Amino acid sequence: MVCSLVMPQVSTPEDIERESSRIISALYGNVSDFRVNETFQIPEKGPREAWDVQVNFMLDALKYTVDLEIQEKDGQVTNARLIDTMTPL
Repeated sequence: MVCSLVMPQVSTPEDIERESSRIISALYGNVSDFRVNETFQIPEKGPREAWDVQVNFMLDALKYTVDLEIQEKDGQVTNARLIDTMTPL
């Protein structure tokens, strides 16, 4: 049996928020205070191919900052990296 999963295009701020939240949930589980911090197009000039999205969220009393690279055409994540983990004041 072959399962085909159609990934949505990611073009609007709403798409970016939805897919970023879905990705973070898949990677980290149940998080709170999720928000998109910054968004940049890739490449910076010319036709957009992907989004560089920085998100913040809370997990186990720690604040996480994660950088995601999300392809615009199909929403696939080509890179996810933890930038910072800190204890909020």
